[in-house]
Amino acid sequence: MLVPSIFNHNFMDDMFDDFFPRVPAASARPQLNKTGLMNTDVKEFDDRYELEIDLPGYKKEDVQASLKDGYMTITAQHEESKDEKDDDGKYIRRERYSGHCSRSFYVGDIVTEEDIQAKFADGILKIDIPKKEAKPEIEEQKMISIG
Repeated sequence: MLVPSIFNHNFMDDMFDDFFPRVPAASARPQLNKTGLMNTDVKEFDDRYELEIDLPGYKKEDVQASLKDGYMTITAQHEESKDEKDDDGKYIRRERYSGHCSRSFYVGDIVTEEDIQAKFADGILKIDIPKKEAKPEIEEQKMISIG
């Protein structure tokens, strides 16, 4: 059925599905939610925050996390290329996919890279961020020596 693209459905996919049926295992491209952002659950505990970020289709080596100026940035990048040729070497189908997504969270200026724990398994990135309070600076009294 042809459906206009305003319904988040590409009518060209239906047309090509008639000629090249999709195989479930072959469509293992990374999928994000419809807004293009990484689905993230944030849980608050007494001593920490726990983030669970869904990154289906990505591998551990595709994901990077960095911390700068109090912002933790998660970046995922994936590239895939599939070529199929007939016996004469002519292309029957040639598909390429390249995807990149990124999301930032403010974690505070006093949190360091060593404080943050991250683990990636089964397409889910789990990050533990400890709660830290800024310690008030003790004003040091400076004495002037009198000679």
